[in-house]
Amino acid sequence: MTVTFEVRDGVGTIRLDRPPMNALDVAIQDRLRELAEEATRREDVRSVILYGGEKVFAAGADIKEMQAMDHTAMVLRSKGLQDAFTAVARIPKPVVAAVTGYALGGGCELALCADFRIAADNAKLGQPEILLGLIPGAGGTQRLARLIGPSRAKDLIFTGRMVKAEEALTLGLVDRVVPAAEVYEQAYAWAAKLVKGPALALRAAKESIDAGLETDIDTGLTIERNWFSGLFATEDRERGMRSFVEEGPGKATFG
Repeated sequence: MTVTFEVRDGVGTIRLDRPPMNALDVAIQDRLRELAEEATRREDVRSVILYGGEKVFAAGADIKEMQAMDHTAMVLRSKGLQDAFTAVARIPKPVVAAVTGYALGGGCELALCADFRIAADNAKLGQPEILLGLIPGAGGTQRLARLIGPSRAKDLIFTGRMVKAEEALTLGLVDRVVPAAEVYEQAYAWAAKLVKGPALALRAAKESIDAGLETDIDTGLTIERNWFSGLFATEDRERGMRSFVEEGPGKATFG
């Protein structure tokens, strides 16, 4: 398989495995969608890691495959491409990208689908589609601008330049830079920390933030209010508040 899914102690790892560069062909795109939907369904999966292995996250789309497509073929394919990445972005659980080596084009767009990004100190990220006479087509023009702001996103997309890990950190494109040998370990620690958290409250927080970013402040506040009040119907809320009153803050355990 070119993409695998393994679960350990509540943490699911979606692993790209198409040497040497994890080029994201149609088969990988469709498999990503399937595994994102599986991660969404499975109750034993409480958080998710996106990982490309020790050497490279993903160096982009399969250019040879794309070169063979004409306009009609891409019109038919482009929605499937976006749907695959959107399925990853909408996993209603915490998702962290463990980025090693290159994360370019579709690889960068996949990392953008995560909630948090941990990069190796040797990582290089970018959206080089403009160098092919194209623009990002798997969400890059939208997710990158929302993450780092429109002017910074335009600089990266207009020029197609790659940024090293430290600049990516400065831009807000990644959230943490660590030695290459520690990327997966630290991503796992981040994901594992949330496994024992209140699953519905984590889902509510993620969906409130993500949906709120797509709308005006009043609508966003309504989304937050509805989730906030709805959580008062959950067992986790009862446990959390009871533990706070009886034992003090931070001692609650959740199912």
